Amino acid sequence: MAQSGQRKCLCCGRLFHPDRRNRERQRYCADTECRRASKAASQAAWLAQVQNCGYFRDPVHIARVQAWRAANPGYGRGRPRRAAALQDPLIAQVPEAIEESAIRAEIAAAPGAVALQDLWVAPSPVLVGLIAHLFEVTLQEDIAATTRRLVQLGHDLIHRSQHEDSQTTAAA
Repeated sequence: MAQSGQRKCLCCGRLFHPDRRNRERQRYCADTECRRASKAASQAAWLAQVQNCGYFRDPVHIARVQAWRAANPGYGRGRPRRAAALQDPLIAQVPEAIEESAIRAEIAAAPGAVALQDLWVAPSPVLVGLIAHLFEVTLQEDIAATTRRLVQLGHDLIHRSQHEDSQTTAAA
């Protein structure tokens, strides 16, 4: 027994609920075979109209299709092209001029400094927490700036110790 709003499919004869956006015109259910039957019926109805009976046979339309095919050579042949990526490639962030604050005053802005995300793929929560605790910062920008300063200090210490070792070796 049909419930309120149900309709009988013209192809398979089963009851279905038509889509609410197309309720008045939908006569076929969403089954694959029924959709094919719906498409065939609508194409047959279109071709049965007087103004459309010679649409694909008139010389005007033949010339139109031939001109389009000449303008679009190779359309429909070969493998389909890969779709373009929805996102742009990752671009390294370049820090802008840092406004002055208590912690930022100590930081010498290095040209072309990298963002915190570029220093580590997945920064350790322990290290980030330690930096936030020791330097009393909570903003990611401040943590990144402090991290840059600590990394630069580490590089300076390593290079200084390597430089001193080479001088000691040369003197000996």
